[in-house]
Amino acid sequence: MNETNENIIDIETTQNITAGEMLRNARTTGRRKREIQTVAKQLCIREEFLQALEDCNYTFIPELVYVLGFARNYAIELGLDPAEIIEKIKKEMGVVQQELSAAPGEVIPDVPKKREIKLSDIWAVVKGFVKKAIEYIKKHWLWFAVGFGAFVVLTILLVVFNGNSAAVKDTVVDAGTVVSGVASETSNEPKYTIPVRERFGSENRDKATIILQAIEDSYVAVEDSRGKVVFGRSLVAGDVYFVPNGKHKAKFGNAGGIDIWVNNTLAPKVGKSHTAKSGIVLSADSLLNKK
Repeated sequence: MNETNENIIDIETTQNITAGEMLRNARTTGRRKREIQTVAKQLCIREEFLQALEDCNYTFIPELVYVLGFARNYAIELGLDPAEIIEKIKKEMGVVQQELSAAPGEVIPDVPKKREIKLSDIWAVVKGFVKKAIEYIKKHWLWFAVGFGAFVVLTILLVVFNGNSAAVKDTVVDAGTVVSGVASETSNEPKYTIPVRERFGSENRDKATIILQAIEDSYVAVEDSRGKVVFGRSLVAGDVYFVPNGKHKAKFGNAGGIDIWVNNTLAPKVGKSHTAKSGIVLSADSLLNKK
């Protein structure tokens, strides 16, 4: 009987505390007590962002997608249910709207119904507008005539100028091969699984042999051979990162949510969805020969 009561109290306590309190309690209690600096280094997330999550200071983190991404990875690292933490944060931020329910004896006032707009009402407004427009044009016809004439003259000048322009839209190469004016931006990129949302590491684009694309929201950190983080952020589905050439390792907060392209070839997944993976060697041999 006592054990049942304790379980009920635990459930009620979890429901009543904030997401930040759950995160702080998980970090500071139990056998795996850790400093926030240690967890921040392991997740490659700035310490002040983790502190903001524990303090429920969500406005300190720039965008909602980063709030939820950091919270998901933090919860997984602390052994909490990420879905529960995300749901709590959404409610605390007002993202999830609460449905109104009447308490016993309470009456919720009726919401006024929107006035139905009839076709006859729209037609009456249009007729009134046209009538006033015609009256205005009749009163100021001279100005309209001058304006129309100027528009015609300007149009003729533009047509003549464009006709005599020396700009070349196509370039003839090797006796008859025509190349369109500007080469496609994605000519050296693979056929991604989903449309590109935003590109990161564009300075590595021309030489990159390994490209990462998030097909699900996931935190990504890339380290060089000295262990220095050269890229670290939460990628939204569609985001692309061009990995610089050299020896690099990666850490994914959601391994199954990242496509890895090696020389325009899609490599096998390094892990399952919603599973954190670290120490991933970003080399062609390691990624393409992975079983």
